[in-house]
Amino acid sequence: MSGISSTPQASAQSAVPHHMVTTAFTLDGYTVVRNLGLVRGIIVRSRSIVGTIGATLQTIVGGNITLLTNLCEQTREHAFDLMLQHAAELGANAVIGMHYDATEIMQGVTEVLAYGTAVYVEKKKG
Repeated sequence: MSGISSTPQASAQSAVPHHMVTTAFTLDGYTVVRNLGLVRGIIVRSRSIVGTIGATLQTIVGGNITLLTNLCEQTREHAFDLMLQHAAELGANAVIGMHYDATEIMQGVTEVLAYGTAVYVEKKKG
């Protein structure tokens, strides 16, 4: 390995701050100093029987199916947080090119993946 100064390592408990994540490949006001590679957070969730019955009842009335909306939001948030922890474990302080993906593995069971590129950035000078 070369004599380049090492990137500060994050503790297992800290994660990349939410405001340091973007779907773009640049972060305004910052310069990418080091690309640390792909990071991901993956969650596999299933609906409970109670949630399925409740959602079925909500479909009869029509409109937003809040039980499923809340489940989806919680699942994405959990996958996002796992991705941020993975990035911090690599020494990143930002994630660029962040995306979500979801796949139904079997009926009622869905995988949600949050992924992006972990980077170490520094504030632009001047």
